[in-house]
Amino acid sequence: MKGLGELEAAVMDVLWHAEGPLLVREVLDVLTVRRPLAYTTVLTVLDNLHRKGWVVREKEGRAYRYRPAGTREEIAARTLRQVLDTSTDPDLVLLHFARSASDREFDILKQVLHERDASQ
Repeated sequence: MKGLGELEAAVMDVLWHAEGPLLVREVLDVLTVRRPLAYTTVLTVLDNLHRKGWVVREKEGRAYRYRPAGTREEIAARTLRQVLDTSTDPDLVLLHFARSASDREFDILKQVLHERDASQ
């Protein structure tokens, strides 16, 4: 999964706050409260997000309803997994990440590693 642009992030925010899958028009209606956008622009963004694996779409008549492919946290974790999988040196990526972690993040990493060791 690739990173998100500003409009892609805004569309994902709309989808994450929705109570169910949305049509392009419904996403557009929420976004145009903030700024004017064309229907085709939102359609293109949703198609791109689908291609990148960020959204799932379901056919409804001649249109699609879109929903996130996961929670923010699940997609963030998948993105990190992809970064590691496509890196030429995933160990170095993890090392840099661990060094940049806050104390709270570091404590969570230690807890997960402890739980993993205990379950083996």
